[in-house]
Amino acid sequence: MLLETPLHDLGWTSEPFSLKDPDGKTFSSQSQAGENGLLVAFICNHCPYVKAIADRLAADARTLEAAGIGVLAVMSNDYQQYDADRPELMKEFAEQHGFTFPYVVDEDQSVGKAFGAVCTPDFFGFNRDGKLCYRGRLDDAAMGDATGRTPELVNAMLMVAETGSGPEEQYPSIGCSIKWR
Repeated sequence: MLLETPLHDLGWTSEPFSLKDPDGKTFSSQSQAGENGLLVAFICNHCPYVKAIADRLAADARTLEAAGIGVLAVMSNDYQQYDADRPELMKEFAEQHGFTFPYVVDEDQSVGKAFGAVCTPDFFGFNRDGKLCYRGRLDDAAMGDATGRTPELVNAMLMVAETGSGPEEQYPSIGCSIKWR
């Protein structure tokens, strides 16, 4: 089912969380936060919307990491019902697309639910104080040709790093529904 991210209360703060990657290494939201903020991306392996933006997400994440913004990708789908999202395939997906950030499993789906994540991809950008400043799409290319795209997420997060606030105008992300148990 195709969904669009809802408006979210800017200024919201998430509870700290820790999740494991497919190799069993634990990553926390606190340890992944950079000096200028944190981007939490809810993604999965099988969604065509995620597949379409995965390489761009990897490139944009490198830009954000260079600007002192940490990046953490979370997979909240029920992978027992959606075989393509199994943890061992997450590792392959991350390697295939050159992720420089952790891609972790939300086994009990508690992090996705706490965030109010609804689709993949779903992006949450926090400032250095842990306040939500961005909830929107990666860019304006969606599943189309990315030539000449506007990197909305990068621009927003660089603004967050510089000013502590995100842009007034934010466009929702669109993608496949998160597969809840």
